Amino acid sequence: MTTQGLFTLPQGVVTVSYIIATILFILALGGLSNQETARRGNWYGIAGMTIALIATIFGKVSQNYDLLIVALLIGGSIGLLAARRVQMTQMPELVAILHSLVGAAAVAVGFANFMDPEAHFAGVELTIHDIETYIGVLIGAVTFSGSVIAFGKLSGRITGNPMLLPARHWLNLLLLIGAIYYGYAFVQESAAGGGLNPLIIMTVIALLFGIHMVMAIGGADMPVVVSMLNSYSGWAASATGFMLNNDLLIVTGALVGSSGAILSYIMCRAMNRNFLAVIAGGFGTGGGAAAKSGGEDQGEVAPIEPLETAELLSNAKEVMIIPGYGMAVAQAQHTVFEITRTLREKGVNVRFGIHPVAGRMPGHMNVLLAEAKVPYDIVFEMDEVNEDFPDVDVSVVIGANDIVNPSALTDPDSPIAGMPVLECWKGRVSIVLKRSMATGYAGVQNPLFFLDNTRMLFGDAKATLDEVLKDL
Repeated sequence: MTTQGLFTLPQGVVTVSYIIATILFILALGGLSNQETARRGNWYGIAGMTIALIATIFGKVSQNYDLLIVALLIGGSIGLLAARRVQMTQMPELVAILHSLVGAAAVAVGFANFMDPEAHFAGVELTIHDIETYIGVLIGAVTFSGSVIAFGKLSGRITGNPMLLPARHWLNLLLLIGAIYYGYAFVQESAAGGGLNPLIIMTVIALLFGIHMVMAIGGADMPVVVSMLNSYSGWAASATGFMLNNDLLIVTGALVGSSGAILSYIMCRAMNRNFLAVIAGGFGTGGGAAAKSGGEDQGEVAPIEPLETAELLSNAKEVMIIPGYGMAVAQAQHTVFEITRTLREKGVNVRFGIHPVAGRMPGHMNVLLAEAKVPYDIVFEMDEVNEDFPDVDVSVVIGANDIVNPSALTDPDSPIAGMPVLECWKGRVSIVLKRSMATGYAGVQNPLFFLDNTRMLFGDAKATLDEVLKDL
């Protein structure tokens, strides 16, 4: 119940506002499923969140407006500052750290809700409320610590190699059993007027589980981890909604949680990976052993210069551009667009082939290309273009490694065996832009670099592509 006052909206208006906000959130998810409608989807989400905030502030809050306004100003200022300063290359780690904030909020709300002196529950209601609180804190703590580790890995502060402790699966099982035991203890002690100690112990266990879970995941699986943590943050928000008896939080959290889970499943299927295998360990860690580096040379490579690259592109009829994380690091997307526009003006058919896990978060390459104003109608998913490579004259691989690795299809012992890849080697010529011969995120060498129809264009992607554009 809300206390009626000067700033309090009627409960009916709040309910209708929540329904409208929910509809807008659903429309936002629908819009974000397609590049052409993504901008409109973002606006739907912004409108829904604005309505939800206004309805909550003036419909649910009855006191301490000064503290609320200060918190909104601080949070809003941090958000605006991040939006202005964070580069597109830093979006994966920004998304990860924002997920951690959702988890931290769920933990804080859970403890505050449990220790609220004005909360009065008894019998079955108390048990249900305690279970809601416990689950909310548990998911929130796992989301928080896991997201912080993901941020560290994505930003390079923590190594991308999986940390595989001895008997790590038994350790995970032990942590799970501990969480269940202290959950039972929490409910029992809460009924007797206690319960704080079991809740604190469980929170520590959940934090350790989140750290261990993400540390054991290899760098090549980080896009799946980002979408997985997105799902966790949604369920944490939904659990918070149950704690606060807020229908909008419940529905919105469930939308985010379920959509994140579906996205994680889609990405795992695109990588020919089992979701549980991703959670259990790093890329290529079957049998409990770390993946071999596979960094040895497999022959001689054929280098190429920007002028020769420009000549090949000018004389081609079909060009396929395959972007990877290297394009994001070099911030070469705008130069890529200029090259694309120049070639299309010359009558060259230029298309983009996007692997589902290119970059370090879902849709990373799509976002970069959209920022550079690359037309949506020439950007295709892997499944849409893989059969066309025999007719492609020049494939340009920009800072990608694992997503164009033939060993995924030819070497059953490879850590990435079975993963669908863009089969650019079937075209006439592949030009690969890399700074060096270093392996990709999966830590395995790429036989593509040593094929007779592959040319290596070494150097910073933006600098070399600027030269190519100039020669064009």
